[in-house]
Amino acid sequence: MTESNGKHSLKIVRAACPHDCPDTCAMLVTVEDGRAVKVAGDPEHPFTRGFLCTKVANYHERTHSAGRVKTCLRRTGRKGEGKFEEITWDEALDEIASRFKALAESSEGAQTIMPYSYCGTMGLVQSQSMDRRFFHRLGASQLDRTICATAGTEGYKSTYGLTIGTDPERFRDARLILLWGTNTLTANVHLWPQILEARSGGAHVVAIDPRRTRTADQCDEHIAPLPGTDAALALGMMHVIFAEGLEDADYLERYTIGANELRERARSFPPERVASICGLEAETIVRLARLYAGTRPAVIRINYGLQRHGGGGMAVRTVSCLPAVTGAWRDAAGGVLLSTSGTFPINYQALERPDLMPTPAPRTLNMSQLGDALLKVDDPPVRALYVYNSNPAAVAPDQARVLEGLRREDLFTVVHEQFMTDTTDYADIVLPATTQLEHFDLHKAYGHLYLLINEPALEPLHEAKSNSDVFRLLAARFGFEEDCFRDADEDMARQALSTEHPAFKGITLERLRERGWLRLNVPEEFAPFAEGNFPTPSGKCELYSQKLEALGMEPVPDYIPPHESAESAPALASRFPLALISPAAHAFLNSSFANLSKQLRQESYPFIEIHPEDAERRGIQDGMRVRAFNERGSAELRAVVTTRARRGVVVSPSVWWNKLSPNGTNINQLTSQSLTDMGGGATFYDALVEVERIDASA
Repeated sequence: MTESNGKHSLKIVRAACPHDCPDTCAMLVTVEDGRAVKVAGDPEHPFTRGFLCTKVANYHERTHSAGRVKTCLRRTGRKGEGKFEEITWDEALDEIASRFKALAESSEGAQTIMPYSYCGTMGLVQSQSMDRRFFHRLGASQLDRTICATAGTEGYKSTYGLTIGTDPERFRDARLILLWGTNTLTANVHLWPQILEARSGGAHVVAIDPRRTRTADQCDEHIAPLPGTDAALALGMMHVIFAEGLEDADYLERYTIGANELRERARSFPPERVASICGLEAETIVRLARLYAGTRPAVIRINYGLQRHGGGGMAVRTVSCLPAVTGAWRDAAGGVLLSTSGTFPINYQALERPDLMPTPAPRTLNMSQLGDALLKVDDPPVRALYVYNSNPAAVAPDQARVLEGLRREDLFTVVHEQFMTDTTDYADIVLPATTQLEHFDLHKAYGHLYLLINEPALEPLHEAKSNSDVFRLLAARFGFEEDCFRDADEDMARQALSTEHPAFKGITLERLRERGWLRLNVPEEFAPFAEGNFPTPSGKCELYSQKLEALGMEPVPDYIPPHESAESAPALASRFPLALISPAAHAFLNSSFANLSKQLRQESYPFIEIHPEDAERRGIQDGMRVRAFNERGSAELRAVVTTRARRGVVVSPSVWWNKLSPNGTNINQLTSQSLTDMGGGATFYDALVEVERIDASA
């Protein structure tokens, strides 16, 4: 909508929230005289329902922030100092192209160049299109983007084939909801109205989380297992369900393989054993199992906090088997939801063009082991790093190693960013990036079933350019002649939609531009596995996975303890007896928004929650300055003495920027580069630490 009286213009532009959140909100951006003055949730969107979270509600202020990177910059000081001089785009692109060409033509080749990106934007165009094409054609090292979701995704897919689950809009019809490893009010707030509707109809809501979160406060019940023990809890529930004949034998017989093997596995997890593993009462496990098996419809919401430990893939696999055991999939409001992303048949081959890669394909480096990639890889070594859509100096695990690698004087580092983050301080070249209000994009969701369009509300501010524009310019400097490097953003969006899959029937870019968003072509009462039809090799729910067996992994759901726990590493636990988890801070989204005044006021300061008994043992009082540490590093924080953290567990919400934290470090000094059992994922919630007082000042 556009209005004008000659002196004053007003328009409302349809947009999509770009951030790494399941909700993928439909937004309306109000632009007055060329300036964005308001962002709001689209009241017509069935999942957004007209409201935005506290992170994004002032997104227009973020776009117009005085702190934006406005011009291209070249480093003039030491790496980490953050000293730069302004240069032109031509100077910046010429230097990048020259350095990259020299590396590509050297004896070591283009594999010495490492792209590093994640989900600073989730848009298909600005996150994974022209960038992939450029690095594929260049022959740079491939990046295994594992830092968030790969363990759970692989665990879920080993059971169900694709990440397809319960339609979030059907949660309103459930009568039992298990919020398992998810702080919904912080990390999935638009699901909460569905849960409230279910509760008004008599649903019982249970939070399963080591920490008493703001979500747990609003639930009917909170169960707090030790971090990384969720698979044991699920197997304990299965033990009770099988032992008491509460399973859906018909569903298991018709639509699964491996039910007998799973039954046998569950026999070895009686409630008494599981209680010892999880730090719970045996009667809690028995009661939860009976409640789950005896309630219809029953749905489980899993989120990715559940899989950030050594056995994370198996944990998600094991928990996600529960609805097959009880037949909860028969109901549209039953089953389990990890992600809806597998329901979207995006044509990634057309979007990313992996066929442009040389043969043999370049090596793959794991982003969760960035420190080792920069310091240990020598065949060949990484000599150039291009960072976009991420802030690894703050968010990557084993931070001391990452920063040591970023300080290498022989490492040429380019960072394309909106703000001067911790990572830009280590860059040789900084490029100014557009925000969501300044570029076009196409968005799928992983927490609902709608595809969304993002129209640019503003022309790029200052000298900012989008990811796709920069990679088009670099491709031209390299002389890449393939037509795909001249595709416009809208062309790539159409290519992403180019499939005959029935879920995309009737969905076109033109219709998206008219409406702003469209629901996938699936039934309103979407019950994907009510009668089997699993997208697995067998066509059934694979409680026994031949794929995992072929990889040398346990084919039947099992419990794998964390890498660092009293159970798996008793000697380490004797020195560092507290299990650390670092869930998302309510006002931050990873490290996004962590530099804005409103969000900083909301979070106040970096803190660590510690149980009163653990605090008393260490002479720590509420408000004291403390040091959390282990062999990898340390972070200074303020102690919050509270029963919200269970005994033996400390909680430090993240991700704070280093430069805005005491002593210039954040909690990722303590996390490790160890990987998950599946998917090579990061293990952020698998760290043993000790906490000591620094002084008694508040």
